[in-house]
Amino acid sequence: MIIAIDGPAGAGKSTVAKKLAQRLGFIYIDTGAMYRAVTLKLLEGRVDIKDEKAVVEAARSCKIGLKNPPGGGLQVFLDSADVSQQIRQPRITEFVSDVARIKEVRSVMLGLQRKAGEGKDAVIDGRDIGTVVFPGAEKKFYIDADFQERVERRFKELAAAGQDVSRGSVEKDLRNRDSIDSNREVAPLKKADDAVRIDTTNMTIEEVVNTLFNQVLA
Repeated sequence: MIIAIDGPAGAGKSTVAKKLAQRLGFIYIDTGAMYRAVTLKLLEGRVDIKDEKAVVEAARSCKIGLKNPPGGGLQVFLDSADVSQQIRQPRITEFVSDVARIKEVRSVMLGLQRKAGEGKDAVIDGRDIGTVVFPGAEKKFYIDADFQERVERRFKELAAAGQDVSRGSVEKDLRNRDSIDSNREVAPLKKADDAVRIDTTNMTIEEVVNTLFNQVLA
């Protein structure tokens, strides 16, 4: 069974998806982490993000692996190196949407994402899982929340991780990412027609997980 979870940045979909996968005994696939890994390779290799040909070549050369450790969560490997922490750096967040908007990059990632999930029981989160990557997913959810609530959640998440950020910078970043993700030409962020929308603004993480869990079993 494939469970597709889409939604904007800061809505809580990754946290919920990880917990739901663990509760169901499914594997967890974070497609956003894959784009972050590509972005890390570009920045480490000093590839000009505006040079689409160079970006696509780098994406094609990436060897990306995802692993769910026994205690839950997700480990991300780039060319055999564990980059789980590096891909969460602010510099990656700043450029990842620009990388993800490139048609050829999305095509490369699409193949990797389908290969990772096909034939498995998996919870997969991203921006276009229910619309493009796995349009035939058995269960689809669109996780959303009020914009200011998303800003607050992301700010607390980054602060807890020891990153020196301000609410203002987080708000600016989310507005930029929302605009790029929703308006890009290829696979824009949107709710699949048959997805269940969950507004998590006034819900706890456990309440959201319970809601999805009950709907999966229904």
